[in-house]
Amino acid sequence: MPASQTRPSLAPLLKPGETVVLFDGVCKLCNGWARFLIRHDRQRRVRLAAVQSPEGQALLAWAGLPLDQFDTLAVIRNHHYWVRSDAVFEIVAQLPAVWRPLLLLRIIPRALRDWAYDRVARNRYRIFGQYDTCLLPHPDHEQRFLKAPQ
Repeated sequence: MPASQTRPSLAPLLKPGETVVLFDGVCKLCNGWARFLIRHDRQRRVRLAAVQSPEGQALLAWAGLPLDQFDTLAVIRNHHYWVRSDAVFEIVAQLPAVWRPLLLLRIIPRALRDWAYDRVARNRYRIFGQYDTCLLPHPDHEQRFLKAPQ
């Protein structure tokens, strides 16, 4: 299991055991990753939240992550959160078994994995592009996104 950071309180807005992936809602690469998760997470083990959304901002604040510079993917569950390459492995662990061989890449030292992750993260807008605003979830996928109780 990838290394997680721990917080003393449970993550806000989440049900016990619920997993949420925080992603940059204007990043085309990140949106592609979110669509990949919706398509392949058929058991609906993962929910999504754009970091720019009120829900994403509340979860970033809880984790002590920056609220205005979004340079990492984050996964949050209960008292734990994962960032960078550890977040990617935590997501892959939630996917169907066909994706599990990717977990073998954990043998690469974290420092090297995170170095590569950071190179892509810092250049993602230049390489993949960005949207002017966060894309709204497709109506068929809206339930996959975390929403604060009204």
